[in-house]
Amino acid sequence: MIKHLAAAALLLTTACLAIGPAAAADPGITDTEILIGDVEPLTGPPALLGVAASIGHKIAIAEANAAGGINGRKIKYVLEDDGYVTARTIQGVKKVIDVDKVFAMIGISGSGQSIAVMPVLEKSGIPTVIDVAPVKFLWEPPRKNVFVVGQSYEEGIIHLVNFLADKNPGKKWGLITQDDDYGITVRDGFDSVVKAKKLNVVYSGNYKKGQQDFSSDMLQLKDSGTEVFLAGGIIAENIAMMKELEKLSIKPVTGIFWPGRIEPVLKLMGPAGDGIYAVDYVEPFAGAAGKAFLEKAKPLVSEAELKGINRYTMTGYAAAKVLISAIERCGKQPTWACTIAELEKTKNVETGVMAPISFGPGVRFSNQKLQIMQADTATLSFKPVD
Repeated sequence: MIKHLAAAALLLTTACLAIGPAAAADPGITDTEILIGDVEPLTGPPALLGVAASIGHKIAIAEANAAGGINGRKIKYVLEDDGYVTARTIQGVKKVIDVDKVFAMIGISGSGQSIAVMPVLEKSGIPTVIDVAPVKFLWEPPRKNVFVVGQSYEEGIIHLVNFLADKNPGKKWGLITQDDDYGITVRDGFDSVVKAKKLNVVYSGNYKKGQQDFSSDMLQLKDSGTEVFLAGGIIAENIAMMKELEKLSIKPVTGIFWPGRIEPVLKLMGPAGDGIYAVDYVEPFAGAAGKAFLEKAKPLVSEAELKGINRYTMTGYAAAKVLISAIERCGKQPTWACTIAELEKTKNVETGVMAPISFGPGVRFSNQKLQIMQADTATLSFKPVD
């Protein structure tokens, strides 16, 4: 009799495993769904970035769901708006982890917001792929459960300034940066090239975050005789600077950073933005890869979302592809531990929108290859030049 009961118990256990019940160990997963959470600025000026990134996540998720989901489970995307306010970022991340009980996190607002929310992410242990604002604090030191897709701001600025310095030897340089962590990072990258190449810097400005009037700053830039200008704003600031330079009838060789390398910026700059240089690690939409991505997106998102696509859509798409692929490799019963282990094994994953993505043991930063682009306002696009 005991032998029969033991056999019955073994059969019952085997049957349960075969059916594949919802994983008991970690939240955010049922028999039919896997929840992925995100917090982005969906309102206010930075929404131009946050909405675009969320569209990238949606494209990757829609693509995976159209192919049957992750090993039979459909992906559900839980998205919160932080309005680019750090306190709301922390509140939003806690909400999607503790209340919605997502299985993994992706995206995460801006650089300051990601830094501020890092203790919450680390304590939770939830698999996380950050793609919006790559700053070194996010991967130095490496956190067990947090991975970052992108390139550091410092390396981006160094690549851009080196290119402009080689192309414009002996010229006078000007720089203006924002008075926050982002601005400090930009200035650090710039200063390292100034020292190495002994650049002649004749103007160095610093503006307050949120400043809108740059008339005085640009007048000082003109008076300094600046011939090569690094505009260290994000979006509205760079537009205001270029329009002021246009009023002053000067057009120094100008470089901007990837947060401003989006097509609406060119439209608002008008002729003042023609020919400016930018650095980035995602493909321009004017190239074959960019055009292919847009074609892929068309059937997967709404018409309104299609109009909201910019470079941040590509970063979001790439990060979501990497996360989904890692969960998928864990098979029918994915766990946080397995997903983190598989993320670490990510090697040369092709996304079509940037160079192949790799992590590794203790390596939580993908360190993407950079390229220089130049603005063409006639087509409202950026085209690669190196």
